[in-house]
Amino acid sequence: MSFLLGYWDTILEILILWGAYYMIFLLLKDTVAEQVLKGIIVISVIVMLTRGLNLVIINWLLTRLLAISVIAFLIIFQPETRRGLARLGRFGMFSGEKETLGEIAKAAVVLSKKKVGALIALERKTGLRRYVESGVGIDSRVASELINTIFMPATPLHDGGIIVSEQRIEAAACLFPLTQNPNIPKTMGTRHRAAIGLSEETDAVVVVVSEETGNISAAVSGRMTRDLEPKNVSKFLQGVFIPRVRKNPFWDSLKKTITNHNKGER
Repeated sequence: MSFLLGYWDTILEILILWGAYYMIFLLLKDTVAEQVLKGIIVISVIVMLTRGLNLVIINWLLTRLLAISVIAFLIIFQPETRRGLARLGRFGMFSGEKETLGEIAKAAVVLSKKKVGALIALERKTGLRRYVESGVGIDSRVASELINTIFMPATPLHDGGIIVSEQRIEAAACLFPLTQNPNIPKTMGTRHRAAIGLSEETDAVVVVVSEETGNISAAVSGRMTRDLEPKNVSKFLQGVFIPRVRKNPFWDSLKKTITNHNKGER
């Protein structure tokens, strides 16, 4: 205990730095930036080793390289950093995401009943900037009424797809790549092929409403889930986007032990 009290400030700094690194790792996990971050960490470790071994020249070179790497990281991966900070600001609150997914599901159901074709891409960790630039910028709050208006046949933006990013409609009339998978049934139309193609190249979730049948489908990781029930569309999207709280066996066991101990004392 005396040791902890004597070095409490050092221990606090270590905990803060570890927490900051872990938070950054979670924000960049499963993105291209994650691998670059690991490279920067490796360079940092080598810098400390060369400093300890008194390798002056190598340490000088790696120190300059590390400084350039950090600046380049912030510039090149600005979109990933921006999305990560936005998620950090929400700090695990998913009410806004549920509302957005609910509006998208509501719009899909209405369009399905009217048999109006639609293509809606929901951005996840992989940025969709190059596809946004192929369409017309909107930057609007997600609302089912706006989505229905965009895809109405008489409107100038009904061709192509819309992209939803960070709970906002970024653009409409966007062009998505068609899948080149030869195993895709010939009966699938251009919208469905575009949805699968985008989900193959990115981690986006793409909702499709068929103009011929009115059926609602969703493409994730190159696979198409077809004929979703209207009542299940929102539940499907929430299952993909909103992470489930995973139980930790260690903490559950510890909590159970403490509870049983308290009951025994009573």
